[in-house]
Amino acid sequence: MVRPTTVPSLCDHTLDSLAQQLLDWDEPASHAPRLLRAFYQSHGHPDWSTQPISRKLQHRLATDVAPRSSKLLTTHTSADGTQKLLLSFDTGTVESVLMPGHRPGVAAGCISSQIGCAMGCDFCASTRDGFVANLTAGQIIDQFLHLRHHAAAIGRRLQTVVFMGMGEPMLNLPAVIEAIARMTHSSMGNLGAGRITVSTVGIVPGIDALAACGHKVQLALSLHAPDDPTRARLVPMNRRYGIDEIMAAAKRYQQRTGRFVNIEYCLLNEINDSPDHARQLARLMEGFRAHVNIIPYNPIGPSLSGVNYQRPTPQRLEQFVQILRDHAVVTHTRHPRGDQINAACGQLRRQSITTPAVADGPAVPMAQSRPTGPARESVQS
Repeated sequence: MVRPTTVPSLCDHTLDSLAQQLLDWDEPASHAPRLLRAFYQSHGHPDWSTQPISRKLQHRLATDVAPRSSKLLTTHTSADGTQKLLLSFDTGTVESVLMPGHRPGVAAGCISSQIGCAMGCDFCASTRDGFVANLTAGQIIDQFLHLRHHAAAIGRRLQTVVFMGMGEPMLNLPAVIEAIARMTHSSMGNLGAGRITVSTVGIVPGIDALAACGHKVQLALSLHAPDDPTRARLVPMNRRYGIDEIMAAAKRYQQRTGRFVNIEYCLLNEINDSPDHARQLARLMEGFRAHVNIIPYNPIGPSLSGVNYQRPTPQRLEQFVQILRDHAVVTHTRHPRGDQINAACGQLRRQSITTPAVADGPAVPMAQSRPTGPARESVQS
């Protein structure tokens, strides 16, 4: 675990809190924007000696302030370029994923909001060991900077970020919103709000709260079934917030923010992939200008209920997508990436990690897999 420090990591600071810290050190508070900008632009590895600040402050920042609160335990890299990072915090381990885009020079990042997950979705590895802890805003930013660093190392820029890793973001919403504020601030992450997506299984109060927070990020709704009985089997939270209620919340979000909503649909062979399911989903989308993302299942072995879910055949996938498109539903298919590096949420964390911990060390080559679709694929929440 990471050794605790009496001075917060710079990942934990806002402009105001760092300004106050500087005042406590008898340094000008006006340095705060410059220092945080240097910290974020260097992906958490600033050279303080290049900053126009006193040598005393340079020394203090270099020796007394931990730039990160995490340790990188291992990085697994697939032949398609997908990298999965396992990070250790003092409260446990989390996963983050970097996915190179098809366009040169850009990449997408997948970030966790919790350690473990309490949602109990039957096909997801994240929830198998239950909920452990909420991540702080600083721990979320820590992942963001790791991903930026790894993207830069392969000549790419982290262009988009999705909260589709471990955990349910709406159940840790204050930390998620604070992390978004830092990611988008011009003196910190400087990432456009439209480049950030928050995914949820359908926590209705959280959807409304996110809409009201002022950060017009993208919303992704993990639907996975068009009817309540099927969805309740796959996503237990559906017993609290049914499909009609969460679809109404998604429409309110779109109306309030002006952002298109992404409907995430993990396709499971002979579970939710029939032509009738496709037609029911098309009816749900009538009058709703959302985008449906079809995600062929990324196998994780036996589910919580003991079911070995399977990826649908190419023929069933094609039929499902075609029915939606025949009903004028905007539909995209995400082809799985990183299967052989356990890219589905929570898989790597569940393994026994034996690789020596080397912060930001070289990627560990994994078994080869065939390059497939665009960035942000094979993310299941």
